[in-house]
Amino acid sequence: MGVNASGLPENPYHQLAWIIGEPEIGEGTWIGAFALVDGSGGLTIGAGCDVSAGAHIYTHSSAMRCVSGRRYDAVDRSPVTIGDRVFIGANAVVQMGVTIGDEAVVGAGAVVTKDVPPRTVVAGNPARPIGRVVLDDPQRPTVDRSV
Repeated sequence: MGVNASGLPENPYHQLAWIIGEPEIGEGTWIGAFALVDGSGGLTIGAGCDVSAGAHIYTHSSAMRCVSGRRYDAVDRSPVTIGDRVFIGANAVVQMGVTIGDEAVVGAGAVVTKDVPPRTVVAGNPARPIGRVVLDDPQRPTVDRSV
């Protein structure tokens, strides 16, 4: 792959998205502008997902290398798995090692540090469950906030 006019590696999703490594991305998934998708540690994104503008998905961390003054010389990596039909809101961050189940919703600005069960709505920093996706009528999905 080459580099586009923005100086970012070319990708089939958005010219202003930065996709690193070789993530597996399912059919019909949309990735917005300014999203950072890090596949360097292993990343699978299911079919029909939306990754909103500014969202970051990380499969690596250099925190321990940094705080040790580089005495710990490794960059830690752990795969991320995102199920089918998952919505990731604007400016959300998904940390390495996390699994997000099918049909889950990650709210805008959420920081996901732990696994998210299927059909769960999470928000906040750190992200916590705030509702359940209800698909009794697929034409009119709702959120049950009685969690």
